[in-house]
Amino acid sequence: MAIALAPAPGWAENYFNPAFLSDDPSAVADLSTFSRNAQAAGMYRVDVYLNNTFLATRDIAFQAVKTTGKSAPTDDSGLRACLTPEMLKNMGVNTGAFPLLAKAAAGSCPDLASAIPAARTRFDFAQQRLDISIPQAAMVASARGYIPPQYWDEGINALLLNYTFTGANSQDRSPGGSAENSYFLGLNSGLNLGAWRLRDYSTWNANSGDQNSDSDWQHISTYLERDVVFLQGELTAGDSYTPSALFDSLPFRGLQLASDDNMLPDSMKGFAPTIHGIARSNAQVTIRQNGYIINQRYVPPGAIYY
Repeated sequence: MAIALAPAPGWAENYFNPAFLSDDPSAVADLSTFSRNAQAAGMYRVDVYLNNTFLATRDIAFQAVKTTGKSAPTDDSGLRACLTPEMLKNMGVNTGAFPLLAKAAAGSCPDLASAIPAARTRFDFAQQRLDISIPQAAMVASARGYIPPQYWDEGINALLLNYTFTGANSQDRSPGGSAENSYFLGLNSGLNLGAWRLRDYSTWNANSGDQNSDSDWQHISTYLERDVVFLQGELTAGDSYTPSALFDSLPFRGLQLASDDNMLPDSMKGFAPTIHGIARSNAQVTIRQNGYIINQRYVPPGAIYY
């Protein structure tokens, strides 16, 4: 008599019995998500990176998914970022070119990998970092280094005060000699309120001796300024100086509207060649001049233009 046995493979996974937490297992929250090393859905404050470029730190809603799928092939958090069409548009994505995004309802969270071919997201829960990879062909054409104005930070409302104080004492030690004290105080004060900046500089001098004493307040300058984003310039009213790019700077009291190169992308502050092509996968672009590497960067799949 012969008996044939066919072994079959078996799989097992760790299981935590909720009875260890309570006599009534039904009163214990569902812990199955954490048994798979996944994370709980909800709102997280994360650093948002688009194509390896930091955009902003903001609160993003994350939804639980059974499998991360194409949205995050190496993401083990079990979460998918809720990226609305408005958010993607603000990031510079050409949402009108993709029907799934163009027709999506406001506030909805369409799957990015299904809406844009080769697009994906990855959430690093430990670092609280969200990486978004989108082909350059799906982006609105913009200069290298461009940051949308809605991501500019005007800073916090604050009252500022910097001061400098010095003093000296001189004495004549001869018979009948006198003593004299002198003091100086310089005040740089300011107020930041929204986009407005108020600055003032004043000084105080005091001298005292055996026979007389005097003190004097002097107002040096006061000015009010703010950025004018749509003109990429700065508005100044009060006591200030003219720009010195072409001519010597001159003091004035009045109103000035001047351009500010700090509002321009890095690529528009000088002269540089235009690079274009097509990357069929994540690629490294190297630019050489006379055999020397002058620039190197990594680009996502799709059309390249910068």
